[in-house]
Amino acid sequence: MKRAHEVDFKVIGEDLQFVEIMLDPGETMIAEAGAMMYMDSAIVMDTIFGDGSQKSAGNDVMGKLFSAGKRLLTGESLFMTTFTNQGSEKKSVAFAAPYPGKVIPFDLMDYGGMLICQKDSFLCAAMGISVDIAFQKKIGVGLFGGEGFIMQRLEGDGLAFMHAGGTIIRKELQPGERIMLDTGCLVALTPSVHYDVQFAGNIKSALFGGEGLMLASLTGPGTIWLQSLPFSRLADRIVQASRLGGQRKGEGSVLGNIGLGTFFGGND
Repeated sequence: MKRAHEVDFKVIGEDLQFVEIMLDPGETMIAEAGAMMYMDSAIVMDTIFGDGSQKSAGNDVMGKLFSAGKRLLTGESLFMTTFTNQGSEKKSVAFAAPYPGKVIPFDLMDYGGMLICQKDSFLCAAMGISVDIAFQKKIGVGLFGGEGFIMQRLEGDGLAFMHAGGTIIRKELQPGERIMLDTGCLVALTPSVHYDVQFAGNIKSALFGGEGLMLASLTGPGTIWLQSLPFSRLADRIVQASRLGGQRKGEGSVLGNIGLGTFFGGND
């Protein structure tokens, strides 16, 4: 018997996507704070302690505190937001991430009831899905894996939605098949995939190759999802551009934001 709410959904847009969820009376979605885009007037928003899954419901105070402690340790909020249709007809609520990208729907039942994902990629899920913290077991993965010791474990038998940047691809890894990637490009993986990190070639490549010191190593069997534009990469480019550009506006010249006066040692 399914315990997660069975919701209908529609992903809207091509590149800057959001997801609209259609809730029957009494159905509920859970989401991290700030993910809601719009909702019908019959949708009631509330804040709960934990994630609303069965294991965090009821009177299990110690279980709630332990789960909340893990979320607090990783910089996550102690609370999640719920959106419940308290009307008598089907109503809608929409969720969007704070940066451009695509929405990926997952039916966890298609993947054995569990997925591991990047900490910041979770967008929303049907009530009943457990959204927990997955600590990496190996110290090397924790220190150099891009997401640190922390990833998120989604567990249950219903729909969950993740958000990632750029183009999203899904790869099926055969037993023993290995793929190397930038640590930030990983979106999600099934628990059967072995995740590790290793140095990017030699020291010269690591220091001057522009790909960072470490690469992620994923070994099958299992399914992985990758993103072509991690938000961290986009943010780094924006920071670099702002440092180079300062307050100057002349982007049309060959010298970009560097004025001729500055180039020859004078003032703009």
